[in-house]
Amino acid sequence: MSKNLPNMLQDTISKIREMVDVNSVIGDPITTPDGVTIVPVSKVSVGFGGGGSDFTTKNAGSGEMPFGGGVGGGVKVTPICFLIVKDGNVRMMPVAAPANTTADRIVEMVPDTLDKISAFIDSRTKGKDNA
Repeated sequence: MSKNLPNMLQDTISKIREMVDVNSVIGDPITTPDGVTIVPVSKVSVGFGGGGSDFTTKNAGSGEMPFGGGVGGGVKVTPICFLIVKDGNVRMMPVAAPANTTADRIVEMVPDTLDKISAFIDSRTKGKDNA
């Protein structure tokens, strides 16, 4: 096995470590002039892969075989929420991801629709009680 593939993987992992640290997940606190502290919280996804192979040549007696391979990686940082600290109280303010599919939009509409139906039924019941 060639020494190139482990070196390539090690280089890729070290580059990912440089890009992602604890501050990528829990961001630096931001303090406003009125004493409110905001702490960003994110989700970090990391992926990488690689592969390679040594090839034989007609001159295999030279001891060194040609190597072909590659390594790649990626990092995705997605904001999740903000922690709001004010007067000793902590509140979480989620960052809502936009609905991507029709099913997601329907799920988002369910609570509002249920509230409207409940309000309609309450108004109808109160109307009958008053009559």
